This record gives sequence, C-alpha cells and structure tokens, in this order.
Amino acid sequence: MKALIACASIVAFTTGAHAQQRELTLESTDLRGGVVMLSAGVGMGNLGLLVGDDGILLIDDLVRGTGPHIEAAIADIAGAGVPRFILNTHYHGDHTGSNDHFHAEGSTIIAHHNIRTRLEASDGQNEYGFLPILTFGEDIHFHMNGETVRAVHVPSAHTDGDAIVYFENADVLHMGDTLFSGIFPYIDVAGGGSIDGFLAAMETGLQMAGPNTQVIPGHGPLSNRDDIQAAIEMLVTAREIITPMVEGGMTLEDVLAANPLAQFHDDWNWGFICTPRMVATLYLDASGDAETNPLATRCN
Repeated sequence: MKALIACASIVAFTTGAHAQQRELTLESTDLRGGVVMLSAGVGMGNLGLLVGDDGILLIDDLVRGTGPHIEAAIADIAGAGVPRFILNTHYHGDHTGSNDHFHAEGSTIIAHHNIRTRLEASDGQNEYGFLPILTFGEDIHFHMNGETVRAVHVPSAHTDGDAIVYFENADVLHMGDTLFSGIFPYIDVAGGGSIDGFLAAMETGLQMAGPNTQVIPGHGPLSNRDDIQAAIEMLVTAREIITPMVEGGMTLEDVLAANPLAQFHDDWNWGFICTPRMVATLYLDASGDAETNPLATRCN
C-alpha cells in the first residue's frame, strides 16, 4: 500500500556549500514484514524503514535539513518518529545529511569504517551530519522486530564504503546507491568507486535476491531482480562500446561528439547523470583518469 506523507513541504537544506530550497514529498510503500520504503523521488532517493516493538531501524536519512520531515513521516507510520538505529549505506550527503538531527534525538548512527573516515576528513563536516558512532568492516547484523537485517560491505562500488542491506525474513533488499534503477548510475571514482566494483556490487545484489525479492534502489522506483539484471546489462554493454574508443586513442571530446550511448538515452538519461556524464564516467574509468570529475561534463 502506498501513501503520500509530508506532502508539499518546502525544505531548506544544504548540499556541499550551497543552500537550496525544494519541495519535499515523501511517499511510503508498505513492503513485507514491517518494512517500509520511503521515497523522496528519483533525485532525492529512497529510505528503508523497519518498525516494531524493538524500535525503528532507518536506512539512510536524506540531505541536511530534512530530518524533521523524515521524523514526522515516520511518526505517521509508526506512532513515534525517532529511530533507535540509523544505518548509512555510504557517505554522500543525500544519505547522511540528517545524521546530526537524529543523533540529537537519541538515534545511534552505524556505518562502514570508510564512511566515518570520509566524513571525518571532509571539508565542513557539519554539512554532512554527525559521524557514525558504530562502524563495521565486512558486515553487521541487526536482530530486532522478529527480523534479521544483514548489512554487507561491497568494496569500490559507488564509493569505497557502500553497504547492501537485506531483510532476511521479509525478503527485502535495500541496495543503496549500488542500484540506480532504470537510470544511469553515479559512480564516484574520487570517493573510491569504480565500474568494476559497481558491477560486482550489483552482481552481489543479484545473488542475494530471489524471484520474489522486493528491491529498494538508492534512486528509482521499487524494483526486483530483473531490474538489477537490466542495470548490469546496460552498464556492461555501455562499457563495451566506449572502452575500444578509449583504446583507439580518441579523446573524451571525440567520444562525446560520437554520442556512443544514443541507444540508451531515451530510457536511462536523467537530470543528474545525463547521457554525456555517463559517457564521461565510462571514458575516464577506461582511461585510468581518476582526477577528472565526470560531473564537469555538461548535459546537452
């Protein structure tokens, strides 16, 4: 069952050094076993929520400034809005930005070691929220509300601190930003990500998911195993198109001009990772250039 909550709220928040205002609408979708998907739209991303007598587990917490709105949305679902635990799937500010809000309310923030390291080293750390108190290496398990929740680290994927989260009894898989469902992915090479690692993370998700698994992507609609497979096939094919162009000595400008991913544009292009930026990501990965930011490529 889906419901719109916290509708038409104008949220002031920060991303990087910039203050922005945006309308925030959170859509809740009841999944199995007390798991809820909270979606703030394609650009803002998806949260996972486990509710029950043992308390609330929240997966990710959007950008800075949205904490009160998330808390109100959770209260509409669970009667109380403060999670007992928050698990960050990676360090980006659209997934850790409300850590400070919920820490002040008493939540315990948990994440992979590399997430704390990157947040601690970032400029203006308060822009990203409170540092995780508990960190893990390979995996961590939560045993609460009759559910076993397993978070598994997948290295060098979207970043170097990504976790995939599986609700074992409910058969719900939260992929974090290792799955952009039906849209081009953002792979943060400067943050420790890579094409190979991203593909390996999606393969891990594919192995964990069964035919009936409900899959929450970091960005995009509620998905399933077939959607993970489609994302893998797109990225593999796109890399196979661009890698020979790099090996043939073409410059990034030459490759962009050739529009090599035209076949994917209508279905996969979106506002943040437009087709030229996906081309640039694949080009820079194939050329071994970790210094150039693909986001500097202009969308047409």
